[in-house]
Amino acid sequence: MVVVSVVRSGWAWPGPGGHRGRSREPPWSWCGHDLFVPLDANRSGRDERRDEGDDVAAVSRWDAWRSRAAVRAVLPGALLVVLGFVVFAGVLDGVRERDDLSSFDQPVLDWLVGHRGPTMRAVFAAITLVSGPRVLPVLVLVACAVWFAVRREWWRPGILAAAMVASTLLSLAIKDLVGRPRPPLATMDIPGAETTASFPSGHTMGTATLLLVIGYLAWSRHAGRRNLLVGGAVAVVGTLAVGLSRLYLGYHFLTDVLAAVALAVAVLGGVVVADRLHGLDSGRPQQDSNLQPTD
Repeated sequence: MVVVSVVRSGWAWPGPGGHRGRSREPPWSWCGHDLFVPLDANRSGRDERRDEGDDVAAVSRWDAWRSRAAVRAVLPGALLVVLGFVVFAGVLDGVRERDDLSSFDQPVLDWLVGHRGPTMRAVFAAITLVSGPRVLPVLVLVACAVWFAVRREWWRPGILAAAMVASTLLSLAIKDLVGRPRPPLATMDIPGAETTASFPSGHTMGTATLLLVIGYLAWSRHAGRRNLLVGGAVAVVGTLAVGLSRLYLGYHFLTDVLAAVALAVAVLGGVVVADRLHGLDSGRPQQDSNLQPTD
């Protein structure tokens, strides 16, 4: 009874200051730990610590998953990059050594020039004009602008434009480094119309990059066998048409066209890597927003 009356009246044993009197704090606060903290408070603290631990564990699991997902995302594009540059290196080696595929350059060129006709010449001249540096960049710019305006998205048209710029710069750099002469003027449809180096074919590389990247970007958002086949067929037919036009009109050798296609595949690989990593980043949960995915 004495203890009960003392606790009810607020009087207690000497407090931390060593004197008796009415204390403003409950006696259990002197203990310096939560031994006498109410049970609900203990449970609340444990719940908070458990929640924090769950958040940390969730972030750790997310980081581990993202690391594995990043590897899976990068691998297909990286393989395309390696494949493209390996094939390109093989073609370039043959050109420098004047063997392997380059041994077909002059025979193929001579056969096509010998079978020229007015109708096919006009068709291939139109194809080479559209795929050239005066028309193709304008078409790409307009297409990207319309894409952005209609779809209200910047990533896909932006990465398409970046791929075309990268393709052009890579083509020009390799032309300067290799410095391969063009076919003889006598074989050109319009002698002297092309003055830059021959290897690789810029028309073919630009067209192949454009069609491959558009096909991938469309298929990656609407995956399916039909879309893959259609996109692949358009890319193959379009690239073949442009490459054949450059050979038919006598502006390039066969290995110029093959090297251009290989480099376009490498550029496509870079686009695949960037696009798939962007997809991971856009879905990453943030720790300060309860780990909810954000765009």
